[in-house]
Amino acid sequence: MNAKPHMLKGLVAAAAIALASACVAPPAPAREAEIYTPLLSNLAVSGYDAVAYFDQGKPVMGQAQFETEWKGAKFRFASAAHLARFKANPAAYAPQYGGYCAWAVSQGHTAKGDPKVWKLVGGKLYLNYDASVQQRWERDVPGNISRADRNWPRVLR
Repeated sequence: MNAKPHMLKGLVAAAAIALASACVAPPAPAREAEIYTPLLSNLAVSGYDAVAYFDQGKPVMGQAQFETEWKGAKFRFASAAHLARFKANPAAYAPQYGGYCAWAVSQGHTAKGDPKVWKLVGGKLYLNYDASVQQRWERDVPGNISRADRNWPRVLR
């Protein structure tokens, strides 16, 4: 007769464990980083100097000696002056949508942005996946920017 209370305690404990494990939510899928970086790298804009697009009108490779971190990614610059300008106002120079392809973001998803396929619009830097995607994006730049602005940062999921 004494065995029954012990059995009941064991069943209650097992039920509590089962209930507790059932209440644990599965892990959420990893959210994409706010700043695009290539696989196995933490370099934003693939190491290109984000300020150079505005100053020199072309992509210029940055140098490790002129590096800073912003929003979890490393940004490199071709000069100390560019590094200082970026540090003073990163949002003014960082590519829109974290360097993801502007057209992809306008379509509701993400894709890598290529620092060699870029455009300055309204004083902001936009990257695209490749030249053919950029042609699609250029068919309606204002509309695509408007759609991308509405989708950002929700597309990071």
